[in-house]
Amino acid sequence: MTSRILLVDDNHIQSATRRAILEVSGREVCIALEGKRALELLNEPENSIGLIVTDHLMPVMSGPEFVAEVRRRGFTLPVIVLSGLPDAEAAYEGLNVVFRLKPFNPDSLIQLVQDLLGGCMRRSA
Repeated sequence: MTSRILLVDDNHIQSATRRAILEVSGREVCIALEGKRALELLNEPENSIGLIVTDHLMPVMSGPEFVAEVRRRGFTLPVIVLSGLPDAEAAYEGLNVVFRLKPFNPDSLIQLVQDLLGGCMRRSA
């Protein structure tokens, strides 16, 4: 079974765009528009989340708060943080994330996900 990607972003357009990019490349993607919902999805065993892609600035729970809680709960899966703020990377020190500045090229996102999930992404039948 292919690991699903959990995409966490309060911007509906960004979420839909990234979801389309990753799904065309063969990954199943579930979206959470805020961190608390994302944590609920992580705890559902049938979701088989293998990677998280999250935004930095979000209401309710910021990216650093969300990732810190993910780690506190014992999840060791890869996390990609996307932000338009170069200084934001410091907020993730010690949380074992891959930080990338937006805008982030779709091909680069696909390649990064492939690298982190180990293997090629294939379209399912």
